Order: sequence, then C-alpha cells, then structure tokens
Amino acid sequence: MRAVSTDKAPKAIGPYSQAVRSRGLLFCSGQLPMKLDGTMVEGTFEEKVVQILENLKAVVEEAGSSFGNVLKVTVFMVDLNQFAEFNEIYSRYFVEHKPARSTVQVVALPKGSPLEIECIAKVV
Repeated sequence: MRAVSTDKAPKAIGPYSQAVRSRGLLFCSGQLPMKLDGTMVEGTFEEKVVQILENLKAVVEEAGSSFGNVLKVTVFMVDLNQFAEFNEIYSRYFVEHKPARSTVQVVALPKGSPLEIECIAKVV
C-alpha cells in the first residue's frame, strides 16, 4: 500500500492522503471545490463541480490511471435539487465510460461545500 499525492490538486485538509494505491486499485479521498492554494471556488455550481472533477482527475492521473479506469464514484450533495445540473456536468467527464455511482444527500460538508466527490479506480 502506498499514498498518492500530487501538487496538481489541493493538499488534504486533514490527517488523510489524497489517495491510497493498493493491489491494483486506487482509493481517492473526497475532493472539494478547492483551488491549489486551498481556497474554495466562490463561483457557480458548475464551476465548483468542474474544480472537483479536475482535482480528482489530477489525483487519478498522478497514480498512473485515468478516468477511463474509474470503477466507482460516490457523490455527496447538500442539495439534490442540483442533481440534474450535476449530471450534465459530470457527463462531460465520463462520456463513453460510465462507472458505477452512488449519490447521497448530506446535511453539510467541510468548508461549506455543496458537494464532495470520491472514487475508486483501477491502476494498470
């Protein structure tokens, strides 16, 4: 088992790794809409989703994988009324390959984020 870390995504905001690689799998911690300097994106919901997916993509790629090898995505959302908008943005990143996915509504997330996304990917 080894931790994966990249300077192309924000540093973890707690005592955890950006991701852990073990036995051909990559377990990515949840990403928030944070910029590299650790500040939160203040823009639209779309800008926040894009930032999260770009952060997650950077971590996955640092491990030598890609979104084409993502097996499972878990999405935590504060407001499921944004589900349709989220799906439209998400589908730009997972065009042909559609990993398994769960979406869960939660009461709150760190730093007041409207959503957090984590994933599990195959590392080839």
